[in-house]
Amino acid sequence: MDLLQYAFFQNALIGSLLTAIACGIVGTYIVSRRLVFICGGITHASFGGLGLGFYLGTNPILMAMLFSIFSAFGVEWVSKTQNVREDSAIAGVWSLGMALGVIFIFLTPGYAPNLSAYLFGNILTISTADLLWILGLVVLLILIFSLFLREIVYVAFDRDFAVTQGLPVKWIEYTMMCFIAMTIVLSIRLVGIMLLMSLLTLPQITVNLFTSDFKKIMWGSIAIGFLGCVSGLVLSYFLNVPSGAFIILFLVVLFLALKAIKPLFRR
Repeated sequence: MDLLQYAFFQNALIGSLLTAIACGIVGTYIVSRRLVFICGGITHASFGGLGLGFYLGTNPILMAMLFSIFSAFGVEWVSKTQNVREDSAIAGVWSLGMALGVIFIFLTPGYAPNLSAYLFGNILTISTADLLWILGLVVLLILIFSLFLREIVYVAFDRDFAVTQGLPVKWIEYTMMCFIAMTIVLSIRLVGIMLLMSLLTLPQITVNLFTSDFKKIMWGSIAIGFLGCVSGLVLSYFLNVPSGAFIILFLVVLFLALKAIKPLFRR
């Protein structure tokens, strides 16, 4: 409890909660719509934006967000209108983002930036500005999902049915792609690029072991995500290692444990 008196730990704790909420909401849509591969492609494509930000001397997170949003829109547009398979478009964006990131970072004058905080995450470095960005995203997500939850669920589970019902399917798809990209970039500080895809999927599939209700999965994944973030935060503080690895390790162990005891609930 003595840790709570430190400002950086308070920021990390608040950041864990806000990130868990954002990833819980967006991750439920990702798992329901089966967009996990797209999530991985956007995550790794954001590395190109980070490299470009370092090279231009601007905010790398902002450049990564713009790069990720355009990458997400590009995948959606190419796969829907240019007769290109979605997995092929994702693979191209994935590889292009990583390649551009390496090139821009190599060309950046001066000392190379500390990439470990972006690749593997370090929640103890979250600043007040980062919290404000994540808070704004969470408020926007809650507002959109409160107003259009029914339409989003229709598109997530059965796109063709949503089209027959006259819903604005393309608008919902592109809006959710934008939210996915924003959530990915603003969560990089927590678990890093290499592990972020797990935070957007593991809590959801864990809750999905026991229920298929969209709302229950969303709330349950928020709780599990926050529990995993706090566990990783405490361990990272005492062991002085990146928190992202411990967060994902906790989530994997929890999933395997609940998967093993699931038959007992059936009995």
